[in-house]
Amino acid sequence: MSNCLFCSIIAGDIPADVVARTEHSLAFRDIDPQAPVHVLVVPLQHSADVSELSADHEATGQLMADAASVARELGLAPQGDQSGFRLVLNTGAGAGQSVFHTHVHILGGRDFLWPPG
Repeated sequence: MSNCLFCSIIAGDIPADVVARTEHSLAFRDIDPQAPVHVLVVPLQHSADVSELSADHEATGQLMADAASVARELGLAPQGDQSGFRLVLNTGAGAGQSVFHTHVHILGGRDFLWPPG
């Protein structure tokens, strides 16, 4: 898609702090991090959101596998009670999606206990 920010990053037209690239996805650091570690994993093939991507079960599974692999490479794999990571997929503007290319947020480097406190 010519007007998609993430498609432009994938094409190399817009620079990004790339963490990993596979034959299926690109992972790069978020420019407005919400945690000490905040990486986006996007499929190379454009789909607007996870609802659209979910029609292709293989692509959906691959995106999750790639996100988990990146999290492990970043040292976020669970090791006891105080480690791990959160995966977030926002679908639709009302849910906070601002770039309409499916992407997974990997958040880590701090506790995400719920409820807080």
